[in-house]
Parts: sequence; structure tokens; C-alpha cells
Amino acid sequence: MTVKELRELTIAELDARIAELHQKQFDLQQKAAVGTLETPNELHNVRKDIARAETVKREKELQIAR
Repeated sequence: MTVKELRELTIAELDARIAELHQKQFDLQQKAAVGTLETPNELHNVRKDIARAETVKREKELQIAR
């Protein structure tokens, strides 16, 4: 999900998206521990998506216009 798409969401929708991403991260970490993770880069991408969503959420909380 791009930053532009994230900025169109409300804070409640961002919270839901962040929760989904945390669940996905947990699942991927479990797969990595077992050794069934197909693409190791996927875990890295999910962490980046969480950071993007958290940043946009904080911008909205502080009402920073972009």
C-alpha cells in the first residue's frame, strides 16, 4: 500500500490496517521460525508497511498537511 493510499484512510481505518499488518508480521515470523517462509524479503516489506501506516497516522493526529 502506498503512502498516497494510506493518506486517504481515516484514523480508524489506519488502526485497522495496522492491526492487520501486525497479524501478518506475526504469521510471517512464525513461518520464518519453522523455515517455511517462501520469500524472506516479505517480512521486511511488512515492517516497512507498518512504519508507513504509523507515520501517516501520526501525521493525521498532529494534523500535518502534505
